[in-house]
Amino acid sequence: MSTNARTAAPLFALAMLVAAPAPAAEDPALLKDLTAVLMLLAMPCGEVVSAIRQAGNDHIASCKDGSRYRVFVNAEGRATAQKL
Repeated sequence: MSTNARTAAPLFALAMLVAAPAPAAEDPALLKDLTAVLMLLAMPCGEVVSAIRQAGNDHIASCKDGSRYRVFVNAEGRATAQKL
């Protein structure tokens, strides 16, 4: 996979999250998108089971394995995740 494709995939997933009108915290599409973003960023999660929207591009994702991540778009416009 090229560098551009690796960069574009998480950004596309987050763009889909932002474009949707304020989804519910347990929206299956949101959980699936956050799972994909974490997978593309090589963060161990397995599956996102719940999410809380902090701001437009900022979510707290709770994984099936018990780990939690803050998934957001950084100042450079790239999808980023921080383990909580």
